[in-house]
Amino acid sequence: MTSPTPQTGLPPAPRLDVVDVLHGRDVADPYRWLEDPADERTVAWSRGQREAFARAAATWPGRDGAAARIRDLLGAGYVGVPVWRGSRRFVMRRDGAQEHGVLTVVDAPGPDGAEPAPRVLIDPMALDPSGLTTLDAWQPTLSGDLIAYQVSEGGSEESVLRVLDVTTGADVDGPVDRARYSPVAWVPDRRAFYYVRRLPPGQVPEAERQYHRRVYLHTLGTDPAQDVEIFGAGRDVRSYYGVRVSRDGRWLIVTAATGTAPRNDTWIADLGGPDAPDRDAALAAPVLRPVAVGLDARVSPFVGRDGRLYVATDLDAPRGRLAVTTPDRPEPEHWHDLIPQDGEAVLEDVVLLDGAPLDTAPVLLASWTRHAVSELTAHALGDGTPLDDARWPVRLPGIGSIGSLVSRPEGGHEAWFAYTDHTTTPHVYRLDAVTGGITLWASPPGTVEVPDVVTRQVTYTSTDGTAVRMFVIARADALTPDGAPTAARPAILYGYGGFDVALTPGYSASILAWVEAGGVYAVANLRGGSEEGQEWHRAGMLGAKQNVFDDFHAAAERLVADGWTTPAMLAASGGSNGGLLVGAALTQRPDLFAAVVCSAPLLDMVRYEQFGLGATWNVEYGSADVAEEFAWLLAYSPYHRVTEGVDYPATLFTVFDGDSRVDPLHARKMCAALQHATSGSRPILIRAEGDVGHGARALSRTVELAADTMAFTAAWTGLDLTAGQVAVDR
Repeated sequence: MTSPTPQTGLPPAPRLDVVDVLHGRDVADPYRWLEDPADERTVAWSRGQREAFARAAATWPGRDGAAARIRDLLGAGYVGVPVWRGSRRFVMRRDGAQEHGVLTVVDAPGPDGAEPAPRVLIDPMALDPSGLTTLDAWQPTLSGDLIAYQVSEGGSEESVLRVLDVTTGADVDGPVDRARYSPVAWVPDRRAFYYVRRLPPGQVPEAERQYHRRVYLHTLGTDPAQDVEIFGAGRDVRSYYGVRVSRDGRWLIVTAATGTAPRNDTWIADLGGPDAPDRDAALAAPVLRPVAVGLDARVSPFVGRDGRLYVATDLDAPRGRLAVTTPDRPEPEHWHDLIPQDGEAVLEDVVLLDGAPLDTAPVLLASWTRHAVSELTAHALGDGTPLDDARWPVRLPGIGSIGSLVSRPEGGHEAWFAYTDHTTTPHVYRLDAVTGGITLWASPPGTVEVPDVVTRQVTYTSTDGTAVRMFVIARADALTPDGAPTAARPAILYGYGGFDVALTPGYSASILAWVEAGGVYAVANLRGGSEEGQEWHRAGMLGAKQNVFDDFHAAAERLVADGWTTPAMLAASGGSNGGLLVGAALTQRPDLFAAVVCSAPLLDMVRYEQFGLGATWNVEYGSADVAEEFAWLLAYSPYHRVTEGVDYPATLFTVFDGDSRVDPLHARKMCAALQHATSGSRPILIRAEGDVGHGARALSRTVELAADTMAFTAAWTGLDLTAGQVAVDR
């Protein structure tokens, strides 16, 4: 296959003599003008880049076929784990052709015992036929008669909160704005809830409008402007808060974390019983008692139906443990372990199964990941003793991932969870703690024909000798009987490596379409994630961030050494923090990659704190205001490492104009810098998309983006999408 023709006719991008002196060092920023999207030069440059992208995309064969196959592979749709409230259950669902998932409810059985058909409660397309509105979150009352839900428009993630009557489907309260990322904790039967909201714009500096959250109490039917502020004044303006009310309504738990820090503070308040004479005063002015404040650990407490206080934490346990105490003795010195830290697996979630028919033998169910692969264990609720009789351990359907464990609020012997792996669409399973067995509870509404694909987990050695794991996915006919690759093939290496996020096995239409066409896809479990616990995360943050990039480079070298691919056929792919990762890879090791797809990236690490939600991430990366941390950032900042005369890989930036987390200015500046500096003929492109943001998007938008990135990658790694065959002349 002949390499595609590189782009021509790029718009002018003047390099200005802008130099900042930071901590005694000169830091050049020649494309500072591209930070302003309204600048007429930026407008003209962006228009020219759109035209350059369109010209280049027209040369990539097989793009429409890729789009059709990706849509086919997404055609099964999905069904979510049930959320039970009294006699009702709530489930998210998307039929194959639907643009967005819809929230459905199944009401109580009728007099004849027949279960009613599901009915749609919230359909984003009904709210906005353009497809630009997304359902961000929802939380029903314990009785299931009301549901608080949050929607946002145009990818902004600026959620507006409303309350809907489940019986009538009508809104009965709201709107409440500035509720982005807000949890909702209903007070049982009081028609009120705790939630989190930012202060009004007029009360905060313009540059801090994304911050200044507070915890409030809202009573239905009242003006949100009169909501009672419960907590948050005087704390770090970047704080995020969590709120939780126990099922009996007596205990309020509040958590606070500065930005995305891997630590949080926690308090508990006794709200009294529902009939207490001072109940209203306790709700509006809870006396918060510290559970864990000032500790370098994550602490997540909840009160069980048995009245005990359970604490999931990584305090003195980087892989996680579950401790227990009583709400009136919540401090760490009173905790004792129910589930101690495991030597290898990471504790992910727990759920209590008690009540009939488990009154005399309640069960504590725990989910874990062992090297990113999920497991389930069962324990006696009283003392945490592992259950290992004929019922246990639970056998999962395969080598994959499970989501959160869900039980009924009132208790019982059942739990539900979703399971997925690289070839299995998410299915919902029901676990019976009496028998220890799991049964399929719900499948996606549609079916899909999945290619014959094999996944291998490989352990390789990073630069400093650390063992790192990687999933490698390929067509079955691309492997010999002993599991070795039959030939080098075009490959994509994907990574993230940050913010304690684990890359676990999961169904992906884009991965399957690539592999089915003859490519190889690899997912590296880099330091900075949570695959091996909190120590793994911290080994890839702040001053240790270079470890993440070294792990990624070593993964690429291992793919080449094992014969899966060659540097001329290897692409790097990542988004958000993963966009920073591949930006570092293309500037540090351009020799390793033929192509790079860099989505919604952070790339100017000297100025990242000044835009989007950047100031909340300096607990992960460090701050340019601190001399030592500035040195870390400048050392790897991709924008500042671009060097003239280097033959850079073909690079595609994908950005979203509605992105309120990572500003597209990062990609604009980096794109201009690379277009100026590269000595080769491979293109540097930017694909900008309007009316969407960093998170959820409509199905058609997902398909179009995936098809463009797949066609670009195939064109520059030698994968022939029109025939599913690998070019032999690369």
